[in-house]
Amino acid sequence: MARIIVVTSGKGGVGKTTTSAALAMGLALRGHRTAVVDFDVGLRNLDLIMGCERRVVYDFINVINEEASLRQALIKDKRCEDLFILPASQTRDKDALSKEGVGKVLEELSGDFDYVICDSPAGIEKGAFLAMYYADDAIVCTNPEVSSVRDADRMIGILSSKSRRSELGEEPVTEHLLLTRYDPKRVSKGEMLSVDDVLEILALPLLGVIPESQAVLSASNEGVPVILDEKSDAGQAYQDAVSRYLGEDLPHRFIAEKKGLFGRLFGG
Repeated sequence: MARIIVVTSGKGGVGKTTTSAALAMGLALRGHRTAVVDFDVGLRNLDLIMGCERRVVYDFINVINEEASLRQALIKDKRCEDLFILPASQTRDKDALSKEGVGKVLEELSGDFDYVICDSPAGIEKGAFLAMYYADDAIVCTNPEVSSVRDADRMIGILSSKSRRSELGEEPVTEHLLLTRYDPKRVSKGEMLSVDDVLEILALPLLGVIPESQAVLSASNEGVPVILDEKSDAGQAYQDAVSRYLGEDLPHRFIAEKKGLFGRLFGG
């Protein structure tokens, strides 16, 4: 059975879809058969970031409504044979999602995949709730700023009280923190919360710190998960996050401010 992972945040614009795409690609490249599901019904961005928007024929809602089979709707990634994408619908609203329908699709996916990643929409409405309801693991994304951290804290509360695991009295959802768009220079100027500040508020195990990077925008525009950009700090940070998720103990490389040659020589 697959491990179901929800990527969530509460606040929009913190990099959930970028993270879902990167994590899915990273797991698949390591030989784990992985499906990533877009829960953002009505908007749909995952297919753009994965570069498969022109290949969408059927979507998540078609499968729930039994208008298409899961096999028909899943899109196989052209770069990695172990990665599949289930896109959201652009023409329906979130009411088209149902707990029973989502559960049935995730159960079917669980029989064929090692990991199923649920790319949650922003907010705490129906789509976000259903994306997290069946989760085994949660990756809570936040930017290092107060409103984003507060919204992430709200999602942590919902995960602990309204998931299927909590309702059944099972082991709680395993939660991880991913800090995105981190800029050590702005932290040193007091313009952003530090890693320690965020950890003190949220008290979750730190999966990764993704630095602010132009590579993220460039990769999104090109339809390529940024984890494939191995030369970029962001790509390397996502690779490290995948390694930590799989149990490796790695240091966090992108927390401290980088110093130039003179800074290294003279400590400035």
